[in-house]
Amino acid sequence: MKNAIGIELPEYIEGYGEVEAFKGAWKKLENEWMDSTRVAPANKAKMPHSSKMRGNLKEAILLSNPKDGMTVSFHHHLRGGDGVLIPTLMILKDMGIKDITLASSSLTSAHEELIPLIKDGTVTKIWSSGIRGKLGETISRGYLKYPAVIHSHGGRARAIRTGKLNIDLAIIAASASDKEGNATGAVGPSAFGSIGYAAIDAKYATQVIVVTDNIVDYPCLPMSIRQSYVDHVVNVEKIGDANKIASGTTRITKSPMDLRLAELAAYAIEHSGYFEEGFSFQVGAGGASLAVARFIRETMKKKNIKGSFMLGGVTSYVVEMLEEGLFNSVFDVQSFDAAVSKSLAQNTHHIEIPSTLYANPFNCGCMTNKLDIVVLGALEVDVNFNVNVITGSEGNIRGASGGHSDTASGAKLTVVVAPSFRGRIPIIKEKINNVVTPGESVDLLVTERGICVNPNHTGLEEKLKKSGLMIKDIKTLAIEVQDITGIPRQIKFKDKIVGIIEYRDGTVIDLIHEIDENEA
Repeated sequence: MKNAIGIELPEYIEGYGEVEAFKGAWKKLENEWMDSTRVAPANKAKMPHSSKMRGNLKEAILLSNPKDGMTVSFHHHLRGGDGVLIPTLMILKDMGIKDITLASSSLTSAHEELIPLIKDGTVTKIWSSGIRGKLGETISRGYLKYPAVIHSHGGRARAIRTGKLNIDLAIIAASASDKEGNATGAVGPSAFGSIGYAAIDAKYATQVIVVTDNIVDYPCLPMSIRQSYVDHVVNVEKIGDANKIASGTTRITKSPMDLRLAELAAYAIEHSGYFEEGFSFQVGAGGASLAVARFIRETMKKKNIKGSFMLGGVTSYVVEMLEEGLFNSVFDVQSFDAAVSKSLAQNTHHIEIPSTLYANPFNCGCMTNKLDIVVLGALEVDVNFNVNVITGSEGNIRGASGGHSDTASGAKLTVVVAPSFRGRIPIIKEKINNVVTPGESVDLLVTERGICVNPNHTGLEEKLKKSGLMIKDIKTLAIEVQDITGIPRQIKFKDKIVGIIEYRDGTVIDLIHEIDENEA
């Protein structure tokens, strides 16, 4: 069968199950506005005055009834500084536990020690929004027994809530916790900010272990994770390194090219008709996307415009805009640098939110549906405005779906910012390796060689032309770029499916195939 963007799909995939084809960005929500498939939080209890404190992580895991085929979840708020995921899986390996489904909200370069655990069958399935580095290369070459499932942040919350992803054991790293398991990431020596991606794990997992390096007096405030969901609490020496939260992809770029792109994007936003009093705004995690906030900030001050709220991953730069009164509030599902923690703990207008409120399409209060403007990055864009943010030009899994499709689906104006080529590899192409975000939910593509407007967005091109911006047809731009770079050699893939890209509503939008090393 084929889905709505023409991708050929099997009806069933081993290790995943029956395949539901992507129908369109909003079709499932239109036609099935109430999904009857749902699960309830686990029923469990403790005897009065019993202690949840365990001597070490191994003891807590033993008490959680580990078994072959179990699903273990983690959050990625510590990003490159995470020090909990690998020790947990090593304990399970030493216990002889096999066929684990790893359900981490994202995986980074800090998790490359997973590779031997994949090769020896300790981990055979992965659900995650992102996979990077050598870990991505390993999966791209077929070493994981079953295809990795790539989902958006909202899609993960949806999968857990509907029971498509059932978590047996949730391991929640916290920068502070009391002995009952009330926990947070906003305070303490290892503070990392919002713990929004872990909230749904805590609620629906059969067993929950909070791991902290900072036991505080009862009650731990703020109560980001509530004691009613927590079975065990473990005090360790260190949960990780909060200094490694920020990376090159979560800082405002200094590249002249990227700054030029950001300036063009901000100017396009200013003249789009959506830049007005009370607008809501989100920028992606890429350096160029974050740089757009710098120019928007200047224009807001110049025009005396105040926004309603900023959303999503939050940097110290976003906090500064809140403190300057440029926005009424910030809704924070993930903090992109440790400096954000102080604001989150002290400013009542800096609001921590769970991922299900942020982006789960199966609720009637999804925050991404309230967005006016979002700015996102891209690895590749095709002539139908479909966007790839998961596989690189060589075919390896190396990126993250994150909130890309969630925000694009909900925003009134979705702006994708990307250079027309990188290192003589064209970014604008007739066909891209994989689709994460469908073109129907993308309005603008901003490049240094011109701005492309999705013809489905009526009236936008006329507004931008009046502002003096250089508007180009996306197919014309693709040909122009191809004339400069030449046509890249086509990557050869095998038949084996190594990754399944779920759209946020649970339908399958694309498949990732094993790279053919003989043709690489």
